[in-house]
Amino acid sequence: MKKLLIQNALIIPLDDEERENPWINGDIYIENNTIKEVGTDLTCKRAGCEIINAKDCLVLPGFVNCHTHAAMTMLRSYADDMPLMEWLSQKIWPREAHLNEEDIYWGTMLSILEMIKSGTTTFADMYFYMDLTARAVEESGIRASLSRGMIGFGERAEFALKESEAFVRAWQGKAGGRISCLLGPHAPYTCPPEYLKIVMQLADSLGVGLHIHLAETLSEVSDIEKQYGLRPVKLMESIGLFENRLVLAAHCVHLSKEEIEILAKYRVGIAHNPESNMKLASGIAPVPQLLKAGVMVGLGTDGAASNNNLDMLEEMRSCALLHKVATLDSTVLPSYQVLEMGTKNGARVVGIENLGSVRPGYKADLILIDLKKPHLTPMYDPVANTVYAAQSSDVNTVIIDGKVVMKDRQMLTIDEEKVLYQAQLLGQDLIKRQ
Repeated sequence: MKKLLIQNALIIPLDDEERENPWINGDIYIENNTIKEVGTDLTCKRAGCEIINAKDCLVLPGFVNCHTHAAMTMLRSYADDMPLMEWLSQKIWPREAHLNEEDIYWGTMLSILEMIKSGTTTFADMYFYMDLTARAVEESGIRASLSRGMIGFGERAEFALKESEAFVRAWQGKAGGRISCLLGPHAPYTCPPEYLKIVMQLADSLGVGLHIHLAETLSEVSDIEKQYGLRPVKLMESIGLFENRLVLAAHCVHLSKEEIEILAKYRVGIAHNPESNMKLASGIAPVPQLLKAGVMVGLGTDGAASNNNLDMLEEMRSCALLHKVATLDSTVLPSYQVLEMGTKNGARVVGIENLGSVRPGYKADLILIDLKKPHLTPMYDPVANTVYAAQSSDVNTVIIDGKVVMKDRQMLTIDEEKVLYQAQLLGQDLIKRQ
C-alpha cells in the first residue's frame, strides 16, 4: 500500500459541507489513490508514508479542464485573429488533414506537460487518433475523459462510428481508472439529426455519455435555425439528445431563456471557454444566468490553437473578470464560485465522481501552490489570491491518483526536454507538408 502524508498545509477543501470554512490549516493523509483523512495533526500517520512538507504552500484540488483538443498544441499560433468558421475552414481543417499519429502523440504529450505544470490534473478531450491520446494519458499519469471527434457526413461518417466504438471498448476505465470515455459528435452543424440519433444509440449501448460543441456562434445558431426551424439547443432536445445520459456541451454562448431552462431541466453540463470565445469573438456565454437556473458549469480552455494556452488559472481569472464587466456587476461570479467551476464543478460536468474536493473518500488529485511569491503577499484571502493573482509557475507540486507526478516544478512522469524537442521538430515539418 502506498501512503502519502502532506503536512503543515494551508488547505482549500472546496467541500460542500465546509463552505463556512473556505480554508483551513492542517494535514492530508492519502492511501493509494484516495484521500483518507484531513485533519489538524496527523503525525501519527507518518509510519511508512512519503512525506511532503507543505509549509508556505496552498493545497487545493487539481483543476479540471472541461474542454480541450489536446493535440492542437501542434497548431498553436498557426492562425490567429480570424472569425471561427473562417479560421476553421481556411486554416485549421486544411492543416489538420496533414496531422499524423506521431503529431497527435507528441502534441498531446506537449499539452499534458503544459497542463500538469499549470495545475490541471484532469482534462476532457475531443479529437482524432484518440488511441495515441489515450497512450499519452496512460504514460503521463494525468486523468482524462476522452472522445473521438465525429463528423456526421461524408465518406468517413460511418468509419467514425466504428472507430469510436472500438476506442471506447479498448480504453474505458483503463490506466488504473484514470481514463473514461465519451462519444464526441462534433456539433449540430457537422452532425445532422439522423446521424446524432445513431450516435445516441451507440452511446447508450456502450453506457457512455456525449461531448458536443453547442451554440458557439451566432452564425451557427442562425444556420441551424434556417435549416431545421429550431435553434441548436431546442433541436437537440427535439431529438432526445439530452435524455437519460451525461451530456458535456462545450461553449453554449448564444442561448435564449427557454434554452437555459432546457439545459437546466436535463442537467446538461456546460464547458465554459471564456478566453477562446473572446479570442474568436464568438460572444459571452450567459454564465450568471445558467448558474442561477441551476445549470452545472465548468471551465475549459478549448484547444491551444484558439486560446493560445491551456492555463486554467488564467481561464478562471478571465472568467471572473469577463462576467463582471459584461454585467456591470462586480459581485457576479465571486472568486470561490469561480474556483468551484475550475475544480469540483468541472468534475461533475465531465462525469467523474468523488473528484474536485479535499475530503475523505475523494480521489487524491491535488496541487501545491508556492505562496512565497511577491504577487501572493500578503495573504488575506487564499481563494481570492488563487483566482485573481496566482500564476501557473506558482504550481510547485502535482499529485494525481495519489502519485506525485511533479515535485518542485520537476516532472517525474514525462521527459520534458524530449517532449519539447519532438514537438518543435514535428511542428516545423507539419507546416511544410502538402
